[in-house]
Amino acid sequence: MTVRLTWVQPEDLVGHELRQAAQDGRDAGDVGRRWHEAGGLPAPERAGAADSPASPGLRTLATRLLDELALLESPLAADEPTGLEAVRAACPRWPAPRDRPAALGPERLHAAWLGRAAGCLLGKPVEKLPLAGIRALARATGNWPLTTWFTARGLPAGLAAEYPWNRRSAATSLAENIDGMPEDDDLDHPLLTLLLLRRHGPGFSTSDLARLWLDELPAGRVFTAERVAYRNLLDGIEPPDTARHRNPFREWIGARIRADVHGWTHPGDPGAAAAQAHRDAVLSHTANGVYGAMFTAAALAEAAGGETDVHGCLAAGLRVVPPRSRYAHAVRLGIETARAEPDFDTVVDRLHTVYAATHHWVHVLPNAALLAAALTHADGDFGRSVCCAVSGGWDTDSNGATAGSLAGLLAGRPAALPDRWTAPLKNRLATSVSGFGSIGFDTLAELTYQEVRRP
Repeated sequence: MTVRLTWVQPEDLVGHELRQAAQDGRDAGDVGRRWHEAGGLPAPERAGAADSPASPGLRTLATRLLDELALLESPLAADEPTGLEAVRAACPRWPAPRDRPAALGPERLHAAWLGRAAGCLLGKPVEKLPLAGIRALARATGNWPLTTWFTARGLPAGLAAEYPWNRRSAATSLAENIDGMPEDDDLDHPLLTLLLLRRHGPGFSTSDLARLWLDELPAGRVFTAERVAYRNLLDGIEPPDTARHRNPFREWIGARIRADVHGWTHPGDPGAAAAQAHRDAVLSHTANGVYGAMFTAAALAEAAGGETDVHGCLAAGLRVVPPRSRYAHAVRLGIETARAEPDFDTVVDRLHTVYAATHHWVHVLPNAALLAAALTHADGDFGRSVCCAVSGGWDTDSNGATAGSLAGLLAGRPAALPDRWTAPLKNRLATSVSGFGSIGFDTLAELTYQEVRRP
């Protein structure tokens, strides 16, 4: 029996790195030719590993080619720096803190936690499914446009076989099965951020986060860039090299799902929130992958500081992203497309035309465009925010979570969120993060509020 460890085997990484090289404008034609002539496979489209392991010789070649690819310079590097000072220098409108941000209390933080959980839970059963499958499943059960939880009730057997629910999530995230908030990395990582701040305060270092992962985060609970960074830590590689060494996922979505608490705890100060999120993100990500975390933290900090207009929050997020970067372009594209087209399905189709053929479904860029489009189209409405974000496909649970976090914060209190989204959560979150098992969202709000008030 062979253990196929996902997201770290060299032969599974080369195809992803070749795709990232093409997106970066790096000339990797010779490397790609040598890989394919030796029998190397393209990157797995949905799974984290190919069905069978490579031969020892092919694995050795894969390791060598990954190192060669790392030496190729990107012509986009000048417009997409990773270091914080270079990022700030590239942002002419870096935001200053508000003079008098609105008071942020536990009630608003409670709504943000609930919103993040509800949006994540909505997206869980359809994670990894293609857009056509998501639409077909929802339409077959009378839930399109998407307005509530997915269900298997009344679903034709043939359609269920063609588009199977996410196997890890169906038992806990379909309408008929929800019984509290099940564990998910989109909630585990905010819990770890909260734990990080409680132990080290806002002055934590990237190395503090690395040690926290090793102490508190099971390796099987991290994926893509985080799993590679975890492996690199175990190999003795220090941050921020953990983000770069044989890590083709460094511009995927993972750092974005770790950004919320950084934003929530800096009300009215998007710049400081972005800088703190940067310190977190560079453990596993570079460039656009880091911008995803900075953008999200800044937008949430703007909302936490009293901004009531979602469009103003998105604008604040863009101010901490280098304007010539692909991430900034993706956000602007999502906003502009949503403003120009009243039918959200058409918005989604246009974004998929731009990104689907060239980017993995977990890459940060297509998900940035979709998130911005969903929030713009929903105009602050909570239900529409999470439903638009999930109905667009790609990383459904992560997009639903971030959309729900911002829309929940804007709603201001738990009672402002429709009961159909919050009641099934039963004020209970499952997690393997030590000390947080079965914790209530009201308790999480109080703990987060303590960090807001930290001197």
